Amino acid sequence: MGGLWVPEYLRTFTDAHRRTPRQDEQAHILQKQLRLEEDALQLARQQGHTVVFCDTAPLLTAVYSDCVFADASLYPQARSLHARYALTLFLQPDIPWQADGLQRDGAAMRAAVHAAIERELTDGTWPVLRIAGTAGQRLAVAGEAITHALR
Repeated sequence: MGGLWVPEYLRTFTDAHRRTPRQDEQAHILQKQLRLEEDALQLARQQGHTVVFCDTAPLLTAVYSDCVFADASLYPQARSLHARYALTLFLQPDIPWQADGLQRDGAAMRAAVHAAIERELTDGTWPVLRIAGTAGQRLAVAGEAITHALR
C-alpha cells in the first residue's frame, strides 16, 4: 500500500517558535494543516497514489483551541473539513502518557482532549475506528482497516 504522509503542522510550529501557540494563532495552524493536506492530495494524484495519511486533522486544532482557550470558534470549519476523510483512526489513551516536547501538556490535558475528540467523533457522521493496545497491535489493526477501506 503506497501513499503520502502529511505531518502535524503543530509540531513544526512549536519547533520553529519554541513554544505552544497562542489563541490568536490557532486559525493559522488550522489553515496551514489544511494547505499541507491539500498539497499532499494534489501530489498523490500526480504520483498515482490512492492514499494520503494525515498525522492530525484540523478538527484537533479546534479541539485544542476549545480545551486550552475555551474558544469553540474553529469547530464549524473543522467539522466541515473532517468530512473529507475516508477514515479516522482514533488512538485510545490506554498506554502511559509520555512527555513530547512542547506540544504535550500532561496526562490531565490528554484526558480532556481525548474526551473532547470522543464527543466530536461519536455523532456517527464520520467513519471512525478506535484503536488500542500495544504499538504492534495498533499498527496491525490500522493496516487491516486501511486495506479494508481501499477495497
